[in-house]
Amino acid sequence: MRTDIYNSPLNTRYASYEMQHIFSDQVKFETYRRLWANLSKAEQKLGLNIKDEQVEELFNHIEDIDFEKAKEFEKELRHDVMAHIKTYGIAAPNAKGIIHLGATSCFVTDNTDIIVMRKALELVANKLAVLIKNLIDFSDKYKDLPTLGFTHFQPAQLVTVGKRATLWAYDFLLDLEDIEYRIDNLKLRGIKGTTGTQASFMDLFENDEEKVKKLDKLILEAFDFKESVIVSGQTYTRKIDYEILSSLSAIAQSAHKMTNDIRLLQSLKEIEEPFEKTQVGSSAMAYKRNPMRSERIASLSKFVINNAQNPAMVHATQRLERTLDDSANKRIAVAESFLGIDAILEIAINVTSGLVVNDKVIEKHVREELPFMATENILMEAVKKGGDRQILHEKIRKYSMIASNRVKKEGLDNNLIELLTNDKDFGIDDEQLKEILNPYKYIGRSKSQVEEFNKIAKEKIAKYDTDYNVELNV
Repeated sequence: MRTDIYNSPLNTRYASYEMQHIFSDQVKFETYRRLWANLSKAEQKLGLNIKDEQVEELFNHIEDIDFEKAKEFEKELRHDVMAHIKTYGIAAPNAKGIIHLGATSCFVTDNTDIIVMRKALELVANKLAVLIKNLIDFSDKYKDLPTLGFTHFQPAQLVTVGKRATLWAYDFLLDLEDIEYRIDNLKLRGIKGTTGTQASFMDLFENDEEKVKKLDKLILEAFDFKESVIVSGQTYTRKIDYEILSSLSAIAQSAHKMTNDIRLLQSLKEIEEPFEKTQVGSSAMAYKRNPMRSERIASLSKFVINNAQNPAMVHATQRLERTLDDSANKRIAVAESFLGIDAILEIAINVTSGLVVNDKVIEKHVREELPFMATENILMEAVKKGGDRQILHEKIRKYSMIASNRVKKEGLDNNLIELLTNDKDFGIDDEQLKEILNPYKYIGRSKSQVEEFNKIAKEKIAKYDTDYNVELNV
């Protein structure tokens, strides 16, 4: 790697080799050649004067791309597609006269983009499944461990550690369903010609519309697509790019939300992300254990969320059948959004495979806040014994204020229960108090909800290979 030029951190630090390879020049231009070879094969099948040897030669030279020669041609021609047509022609000289027959540049550029994005979406889907699997395992392990719920980041009714994790998993499950929808419904551009009218192919096949439609179908079959876009200008509608990057943005939103929660919980010392034995939390404060992986996810998520606006602007400003101000933006925004979301998923898989739960800290926090939450139960028990609800309610209010001030202003323990049990009007004995203060009485259906959700989630991800571990580069 050169150190005297800028290198994208997405390549050097964050994204996996698999995702980087999908967006490599090798894959891109091999796909160009596969498209050209299959176009010639389909045109031959439909009656054009193309020889078997020519088609065979094209298929035999898909991978051996002379990038230096292509670079020379592009410098001369200022046109990357023409440069690669000429380079392919040198590799397959007997077929050079039929390469790109009837096609426009967007036949290879747009169809390649769709094919590459589908490959990338499939990788994203599998990594989402791995992440969901990690959260299923975690939530099942802690499905009945009571913990403080928080609304407005203020203590609220108890939940369980596992139940909270299902909230994260459900977001990702919705994202997975969305990605699967994108994969299943992604349409190839197909053969549409210079302005989308298929005029050049109509000329080739002497105005035989059925043959032109059959040609489009043969290209679809060659690349395992069910449909091509119904209509297009020179390009497929750039709205497709926006839809795909919006789906990636949705994953980034889910990841950001989860890692914000983890960062808050790590501040409370309840849950911590993995921390290596030799890891340094701070250059100045040696005792610190910063949630740097979750922070990295949050940072990359902001990038992916913002990047979804690029194809939105591109689509909104395309003129008539096509303008070229999509090209530079598209080749950066699409690839980098996929590299970004790949990095997010890699880190998230790593974090969720090693979350640390400090159950004693969680229990301590529950004990500190549970007396306030138990007051309604104490009130009901006292009323059952003949107490006056209104009088008792007022006493609870006053005692709660005393206990709250003791905690907030004096830094002492919460003594609300002691105040209530010492008041004979409540008539609560130790056995009743123990039952009332059992935290499991306040978690509702948390355990069952975790089990019900996990059963559904397991079914959704069953088709994926979830035996996948991540070791971060940095």
